[in-house]
Amino acid sequence: MTTSSPVILVTASDLAPQAVSLLDDFTIVYAGKQPGEETLVQLCQQHNPVGIIVRYGKINARIMDAAPALRVISKHGSGIDVIDQKAAAERHISVQSAPGANAAAVSEHAWALILACAKSVIPLDQRMRQGHWDKSTHKSVELEGRTLGLVGLGAIGGRVARIGRAFGMNVLAYDPYARTFPDECVSSSLDDLLRQSDVISLHCPLTEQTQKMINAESLALCKKGAILVNTARGGLIDDEALIAALNDGTIASAALDSFATEPLTAPHIWQNVDNVVLSPHIGGVSDNSYVKMGTVAATNVLNVLAEPVKDESPVS
Repeated sequence: MTTSSPVILVTASDLAPQAVSLLDDFTIVYAGKQPGEETLVQLCQQHNPVGIIVRYGKINARIMDAAPALRVISKHGSGIDVIDQKAAAERHISVQSAPGANAAAVSEHAWALILACAKSVIPLDQRMRQGHWDKSTHKSVELEGRTLGLVGLGAIGGRVARIGRAFGMNVLAYDPYARTFPDECVSSSLDDLLRQSDVISLHCPLTEQTQKMINAESLALCKKGAILVNTARGGLIDDEALIAALNDGTIASAALDSFATEPLTAPHIWQNVDNVVLSPHIGGVSDNSYVKMGTVAATNVLNVLAEPVKDESPVS
């Protein structure tokens, strides 16, 4: 298939209409729901896109090489760990993200999960549907006066911190890259944060340094009965170590919105773990963030493509 205008490949089946309208001068090709590597390679070979907007899936060197005209890969969100950045740099392909575009949505979802754990929302609902009335025996966790530990203090972590203070919590934050810390929280080492926190919420990117940073060793430092919430990246946690901590009571409950392998389909290791709350990586997907992420991703594509093409030929 040939087109009269340059192609933007979207690794999904849709894009916000507001974002689509920004790309009027381009032909948009949708890769479908959660496309795999083979599908993306085939579409790149067929359409030779100048830009890719990444909603689902991973973009590796093979996919890049299938599109010689490719100049920009724009993430529909903030997490660019799904893009091989080294391969992109070697091919002079710009990698862009939309930091902060989904900060409100993710921070709200993090608090929904924190509260679900602290107030035992799901098990109490299940118990009532089974005919039980646990008013005389159940005690929920009161957050006022407790300590909230944030691992990562970007746009999302900062919002979570402010809400924590509104609940009357003490807020610690570990972020070796933060230049300043807001009034709502106190800077902490990771070890001290784990030891002191009643609620631990992850908001950092997935890198070589943070891969499985929540493991058996770090979980052993946690205050017994702590709550752990992850709305960042699944690879931050050693799943088997967390299951062991949930089983022995080191972690009273956990809530996970992202997983090392996605999509997470049955059978999976969390199915029979009662004290974990699961959601399908939708923390950043809200009615408003869908528009904001799409328009920022599209704008990033336009900005890169508006730049003059650099002469990459070797100097003789």
